[in-house]
Amino acid sequence: MLFKSVFLLLCTRLADAALTYRGVDWSSVAVEEKAGITYKTTSGTAQSLERILVDNGVNIVRQRIWVNPSDGNYNLNYNIALAKRAKAAGLSVFLDLHYSDTWADPAHQKIPSGWPSDIENLSWKVYNYTLDTMNAMQSNGIAPAIVSIGNEITAGMLFSTGSTSNMYNLARILNSAAYGVKDSKLSTKPKIMIHLDNGWDWETQKWWYTSVLAAGPLKSSDFDMMGVSYYPFYNSAATLASLKTSLTNMASTWGKEIAVVETNWPTSCPSPKYAFPSDLKSIPFSAAGQTTFVQKVAAVVAGVSRGVGLFYWEPAWVDNSSLGSSCAYNTMFQYPGTALSSIGVFKTI
Repeated sequence: MLFKSVFLLLCTRLADAALTYRGVDWSSVAVEEKAGITYKTTSGTAQSLERILVDNGVNIVRQRIWVNPSDGNYNLNYNIALAKRAKAAGLSVFLDLHYSDTWADPAHQKIPSGWPSDIENLSWKVYNYTLDTMNAMQSNGIAPAIVSIGNEITAGMLFSTGSTSNMYNLARILNSAAYGVKDSKLSTKPKIMIHLDNGWDWETQKWWYTSVLAAGPLKSSDFDMMGVSYYPFYNSAATLASLKTSLTNMASTWGKEIAVVETNWPTSCPSPKYAFPSDLKSIPFSAAGQTTFVQKVAAVVAGVSRGVGLFYWEPAWVDNSSLGSSCAYNTMFQYPGTALSSIGVFKTI
């Protein structure tokens, strides 16, 4: 097999905040390895990705779960195998349930193939699927630290039944998902998270949580954490100052633990589609810039009451180096040529 080398440099020390969860999303590592990717330390020693992550201060990994993907990637069995690797390395596991056969995000929340679409049967399906998934983790010796019931569900989930055009349906689905976790056989129950995008936008966060909690079936006690995505290259309004205001207001209004569960910064962005936020324009598009950016976001989260974590999305997915943005490279690893020096930032955040 032709192996492509991937290099990583440890970064210099990072001051300031200590976060409970210092994480990355590593969902694609098995796909990358199957394609021939290997990972190396700065000294050129080949190591498993989990070993490199642990050695650089990461203490938890996030994994997306799809219901019935056509190629099997990211399904339950894929995630059980990955979670076992994480556990063996001493990493905690954060399961991100997409409730879809493919990507779930604000524009895409497709009901899995074969699932019902009426709210009565769909909510029961969500409950039983979640329950079965958690029980499968328990059977395989995996005790997730966090479970996200949906991925970036700002516009709702399981369209169109659970879209925000019907907050009652959405609240009922989320209540069912939460109790699928709570009623499971997991010996240690994980923190239950709700995850929205645009974490810098307080008005959206306020509208969403106020509306869904007023709808009835979902109670504040059904979940423990609020997660947000924070991608500064999509909107010039996504300033660090706005992020701080939004997260501070979320924590004071609902009293939940707060985490930035998706974020990244480019090492190359020659033609950005949107202007960058004003208070980030001084940060270079480089490995050093990645370190600075992660430091600044970590400081914002740590400065918020009940701010507990930051997760980088996805630092080692080198076959998708743009990571969905208009910037060319957002990973913390790259092919031979120029080594990066940013993942060690997790040692001190």
